[in-house]
Amino acid sequence: MNGIERITQRMEDDAQREIDEILSAAQAQAAEITQSCQAQAEREAREIVDRGRRNADEREQRLASVAQLEARKMELAAKQEMLDRAFDQALEELCNLPEGEYVSLLANLAVKASSNGREAVILSKKDRTRYGKQVVTQANERLKDGHLTLSEQTRNIKGGLILADGDVEVNCTFETLVRLQRGTLEREVAKVLFG
Repeated sequence: MNGIERITQRMEDDAQREIDEILSAAQAQAAEITQSCQAQAEREAREIVDRGRRNADEREQRLASVAQLEARKMELAAKQEMLDRAFDQALEELCNLPEGEYVSLLANLAVKASSNGREAVILSKKDRTRYGKQVVTQANERLKDGHLTLSEQTRNIKGGLILADGDVEVNCTFETLVRLQRGTLEREVAKVLFG
């Protein structure tokens, strides 16, 4: 091999070495970039999955809360309906008392509600026809100075009575009495019904 060939060969070898070094450095840098990108992609993927899980957990909790609220509302509505039925039944039982008890109850209501013993007793049409005179007679006997009268007018009520003195009326209808007592008794009735 002559001198020129050796120089050329050395130049080729140096160039090849330099190319190999550049390639090796580029491959190392590419591997480092790839590894860094993979690590970042894995971190971002974990963050996305974690965020998705958190969102799913939060949504599940919200849905569970909504379901619990709906169940509670339905339970309260059912309990309210049962209370309504209990008070409706109490009203029906008052209206369907045996005749003697019913007349006595109406007379007692008239006595307690009377302010001067001279009011007119207003009943339902049915009660006026069946019990009107008995109620007024018993009430007047119980009052010291009883001059209650049976009114000619009737009202559309289920039971009980109304005392009228001119424009002033005292409402002693069973509907009103049950409604007024409901506020006081509802908690106790609920305890009996629901424990």
